[in-house]
Amino acid sequence: MSNPLQAEFGETIAALADALAADNEGAFFAELDGLLQRRERMLFLDLRKLTGDLQSALQRFRMDSRLMDLAQKDVPDARLRLDHVLRLTDEAAHRTLDLVEQSGPIAERTAQAANDLMEPWQQFRDRKIAAEDFHRMVRKMDAFLLATSSDMDKVREHLSEVLLAQGYQDLSGQIIRGVMKLVTELEIALVDLVRLSQTGARTARQVSDETRRGLGPQIPGIKTSPAVSGQQDVDALLSGLGV
Repeated sequence: MSNPLQAEFGETIAALADALAADNEGAFFAELDGLLQRRERMLFLDLRKLTGDLQSALQRFRMDSRLMDLAQKDVPDARLRLDHVLRLTDEAAHRTLDLVEQSGPIAERTAQAANDLMEPWQQFRDRKIAAEDFHRMVRKMDAFLLATSSDMDKVREHLSEVLLAQGYQDLSGQIIRGVMKLVTELEIALVDLVRLSQTGARTARQVSDETRRGLGPQIPGIKTSPAVSGQQDVDALLSGLGV
């Protein structure tokens, strides 16, 4: 197997050795100058390639505004959306607890009234009830039926409000799913940025249209207008490099 260094510099080194052995100063320095010029050309080629890679990487970074959008708009929006989900959850939990607490005494009162009627009703069925007790039972039953009708209307209303209070889960689920997509996209962007800073090569990734459209339903306090570019520093650096 041939030695690359021998193949590239062997002839020049041999000529230098011959000129040195013959004490031929002109030939020695001519070969030495040629060797230095070749080395300089190699260095310039490497430097040009390195500069080109850096310019290409910076150009791609400048052109890819998605990372800037993530940092300036989507991540703050995601925080506001999660805060909104927390508020919805907190409000729904408190409202549900209030309705349950209000329904508890109604159910207890209805159960107690029904229990009070059980004994005279059983006596009536056994035909052992006195006339006065029978009339008293009828009056109690009339009051019980009226109160139960009113109380059940209240319980039905409370249950409807509980159902409405739990309706936040559909909205919050959409928001959380959108934030999860943002986290995945942010992870991909950061991994690509690390790879870019290490190797100068960035893998192109396609971001789904659904993610680009936003993080879920519109919520109060968040505007959907486009984010500002904010790339003055990067543009200045590219300008200094001649890009």
